[in-house]
Amino acid sequence: MPELPDIVVYIEALDQRISGQTLEHIHLASPFLLRSVNPPLSTVEGKRVRELRRTGKRIAIGLNDELWLVLHLMIAGRLHWKDQRQGAAPHALATFDYSNGTLWLTEAGTQRRASLHLVVGDEALRTLDPGGLEVLDSNQEQFAAVLKSANHTLKRALTDPHLFSGIGNAYSDEILFQARLSPAAMTLKLNDEEIVRLFEATRATLEGWVERLRARAGGAFPEKVTAFQEGMAVHGRYREPCLRCGAAIQRIRYASNEANYCARCQTGGRLLADRALSRLLHRDWPRTLEELEMMAGRKE
Repeated sequence: MPELPDIVVYIEALDQRISGQTLEHIHLASPFLLRSVNPPLSTVEGKRVRELRRTGKRIAIGLNDELWLVLHLMIAGRLHWKDQRQGAAPHALATFDYSNGTLWLTEAGTQRRASLHLVVGDEALRTLDPGGLEVLDSNQEQFAAVLKSANHTLKRALTDPHLFSGIGNAYSDEILFQARLSPAAMTLKLNDEEIVRLFEATRATLEGWVERLRARAGGAFPEKVTAFQEGMAVHGRYREPCLRCGAAIQRIRYASNEANYCARCQTGGRLLADRALSRLLHRDWPRTLEELEMMAGRKE
């Protein structure tokens, strides 16, 4: 799922292309994309783009008459820009024809999770915002207060949009690796020094990846938006060597998400229990890196 760094770079690219332009026509190929009914979508046709905003993981396109088109790309939604007007496009869920080009919205797979809302006014736009803290606009005390507002694992807390804005599965892995903290550590058990490390790692990771993605785009429209970015330390690097210590990156899966981590750097060498595998293996589930290496040695 595109997260804060990806959405920021998308918005910068859109701002360069559609700000001040007229939205002439929208073509919906999938009726399931539109999640609002009032006002009708045709209301935006002929309106000029006046502003773009990020609202959590959503892209908000502000038009004249206080209209807001709000896109949530979810896991597999992606945007594509064509300098020439294209009209309806194969494989696109929606096309947005502007006076200077066309924006395509595509979604991989068969599950249609991406969404489009049309709302009127800033207050209506705020109802689509889960309300999480904008870490890049906050200070350490505000971050700590939100973190301690409930007792969750760090992985869950960072990815909860009601607590922190714009952070998802991928960048939470990178944040926790940089902070040298376990994804399974509980928020209310962190000491002051650990909270400072987490706050600084969160800001550094998000700011650093915005700069990386911006540089990679190089002024072009970002087409290679993916959850597994080249240069990530742990996310998507299961079984590959840790860039810091050389130990194999570990992974636990739960529901449709996963947590990637270095046991040596983040959990003191302890392996976190994968629910499915640990339930299957019971006492045979390795608890430490050393036990895991011994098991691997016996299989060779």
